[in-house]
Amino acid sequence: MITRSVKLTAALATVLALAACNPAAKPKSADAPAAAEKPAVATVNNKTISAAEFALFVQTQTGKKPEDLPVEQRKQALEVLVGVEAAAQEAEKQGLASDPDTKARLDFDRTQLLFQTLAQKFLKDKTPTDAELKAEYDAKIAEMPKTEYKARHILVKTEAEAKDVLAKLAKGAKFEDLAKAVSVDGSKTQGGELGWFGPGQMVKPFSEAVAKLNKGETTKEPVQSEFGFHVIQLEDTRAVTPPPFDQVKDRLAPMIQQKKVKDYIDSLRKAAKIEIKEV
Repeated sequence: MITRSVKLTAALATVLALAACNPAAKPKSADAPAAAEKPAVATVNNKTISAAEFALFVQTQTGKKPEDLPVEQRKQALEVLVGVEAAAQEAEKQGLASDPDTKARLDFDRTQLLFQTLAQKFLKDKTPTDAELKAEYDAKIAEMPKTEYKARHILVKTEAEAKDVLAKLAKGAKFEDLAKAVSVDGSKTQGGELGWFGPGQMVKPFSEAVAKLNKGETTKEPVQSEFGFHVIQLEDTRAVTPPPFDQVKDRLAPMIQQKKVKDYIDSLRKAAKIEIKEV
């Protein structure tokens, strides 16, 4: 099956998205009752389990606050957490926290949590304005393709096979029939039909070839891509209609927040004393 091109998302973008959108990492409000100020919910070998730790455990396991659970479920959850704490203490006794892989994971988890908390604090008073949302919308619309294409193709493994397909088409063979007979792409069962797609959705050689065709025209030479050799027939084109601003407004806010956090992190990086080692 023909594979449409996919842009890899940078790891930083994923982290930024978590920081901007992860409600579980949201810092508590200064005027809200602090769970940490409540009495400890348990002790294990003289180590306390705070109400805040218990609340976080319940939230991650159930998506609810402890007070929203029935009493029996709260007790069960606390018993599980006590067991986890006892096991963690035993791991410490056995020196597992000093294991290089475990230590690296603990360090990374701490770094990521602090990053997310800082990002949440940074964004607290930076809700995107309507002007910022509109500017982001205009920028995205400008990047959108202006035309979509509807095409069929026949994919074969060699140039010789592709030229044979072209010769048969020139003699009057039906494109759909040849696609079903010789194409190695999954679209062969639909006679090579690919439906509507934008330029960036197909691999570059394919997109460039389609853009040069007129409606009803077939490529005169085989088009080579990483998947093999294509014979392409353009069926139709249409102008792309962008979605209304109000329809996508809510989806633009996280994008703007991610950019703000990225700019903030870039400024911290520039101000930091950094020494890069070879890896």
